[in-house]
Amino acid sequence: MKELNKLEQYGLKRMGAVRTQVKLTNAIDEALVSRGLLAPRLLRECQQEALVDTGSVYLVISSEIVQQLGLRIIGQQIVKYADGRRETVGVTEAILVEIEGRRTTEDALVTGDEVLIGQVVLEKLDFLVDCKNQRLIPNPENPDYPVTYIK
Repeated sequence: MKELNKLEQYGLKRMGAVRTQVKLTNAIDEALVSRGLLAPRLLRECQQEALVDTGSVYLVISSEIVQQLGLRIIGQQIVKYADGRRETVGVTEAILVEIEGRRTTEDALVTGDEVLIGQVVLEKLDFLVDCKNQRLIPNPENPDYPVTYIK
């Protein structure tokens, strides 16, 4: 609900498809490279166009991206789709998510054939959705870097 309140406060609406470029990196590979335990050329990452889905809570990726990044499935999660269907899907280990220079780590649900950026990533990166102009914008209260709110 906090996201909706921010959207309303800044006059942004929830309509229209918003897509953005996202860089996904195997977070374990990244950690090993930073510790000198893996050659940088072996770092598994990909750049994708992603759909920003404010109706989704989590990051969603396809099984093809799981394979490309060499991710393990560490659990299962029941998901409910917009049409009411329920399904059990895999949950990946950590992925480094980078959008417009802002980075966070997140597990992902594995389903479908495209990357969906859900509310958790938007909140962690402190982005608002400008559906009118079909883009993400940094929270105007924190335009230079993401701020996480703790209550």
